[in-house]
Amino acid sequence: MRPARLTPRDIVKVGGVGLRTRPLRAFLSALGIAIGIAAMVAVVGISSSSRAELDRRLAEMGTNLLTVNPGSTVTGADAQLPLESEAMVGRLEPVDTVSAVGLIDDAKVYRSDRIPKTQTQGIAAYAARGNLCEALGAALRDGTWLNSATAGYPAVVLGASAAERLGIGSVEAGPQVLIGERPFTVIGVLEPIPLAPELDAGAFIGWPAAETVLDFDGHATTVYTRTGEAHVEQVREVLGATANPEAPNEVEVSRPSDALAAKEAAGKAFTGLLLGLGAVALLVGGIGVANTMVISVLERRAEIGLRRSLGATRGQIRTQFVAESLLLSALGGVGGAVLGAGVTGGYALSQGWPTSVPAWAVLGGAGATLVIGCVAGLYPAVRASRLAPTEALAAP
Repeated sequence: MRPARLTPRDIVKVGGVGLRTRPLRAFLSALGIAIGIAAMVAVVGISSSSRAELDRRLAEMGTNLLTVNPGSTVTGADAQLPLESEAMVGRLEPVDTVSAVGLIDDAKVYRSDRIPKTQTQGIAAYAARGNLCEALGAALRDGTWLNSATAGYPAVVLGASAAERLGIGSVEAGPQVLIGERPFTVIGVLEPIPLAPELDAGAFIGWPAAETVLDFDGHATTVYTRTGEAHVEQVREVLGATANPEAPNEVEVSRPSDALAAKEAAGKAFTGLLLGLGAVALLVGGIGVANTMVISVLERRAEIGLRRSLGATRGQIRTQFVAESLLLSALGGVGGAVLGAGVTGGYALSQGWPTSVPAWAVLGGAGATLVIGCVAGLYPAVRASRLAPTEALAAP
């Protein structure tokens, strides 16, 4: 007489018996799997959301910004850009926008004359062109930027960090600061500048005012250029020689968006480490499932013996316990995926990022749980199938 065949529906029902009879144990075992999957999905999701935010920001700011800075001379001294650097760079056909800042070395910035001279708070004074915000994609938090009407007068716009350090949150009342021991009226405060974070701690003065009031020598310390996306590399190759034809080796050309990309690459390495920790948690969860299944076999020897005596084959017994292990792991996997996606969504929302949970992370986590469930349940299932009906029924 042939034994009855189990349909997939029957296998699921039989496999769920152990989970229903011991719900607390099943929950705790599935929790280990869930923690591992949640950790992996959350790490991948948060990393993916961060990259999506970076891509969004780069799309807004553009990757076509190039900067020109003076490097060092052959003797190791600080080089200087020629006064004509901006004009020469502006003659390059693919260049759309040219702007610049010039560091005013001797001009220190203070909130008042009561501040000790040694407490500069790292704020630097810069002469700035009127189109600097356009070139950098910078935005104003409050007030206005320098224009033709204010560039020749003692007016200043503060970077985000500089305004915070000076305790200036609003320009409505026309607060003043001292720059080079001369009073300047604050007319604006900038938002942080992602492509030029070094300028966040700067105080920006119109180029004419810097030359007349603070004796600025007129040499730019950084020239910013915007060019067509298709011509960035071509312009980059000739920018040094264009800015300083007599000594192109004393010019440093950089692309600020490359720094953000490098930051993303460093984040990927950290993500790999966290994924490894998630995999360890998943392995620990799998061991918990295996332990639960071994105990379940020992506790249910009488049930196994009864099923064998009623005609269940060894294969059906193995199938029952493997199915139970798979269901246990699947519950943990689904719960972990939902938890990981929820953590990703909550963190992304708190940071103002777009939420991005890659499908491969969820599907990979589900596949990992099935593999772990199968492996964890295989030994207990084989052990259960080898029990003789008489031995199992005689078990206490």
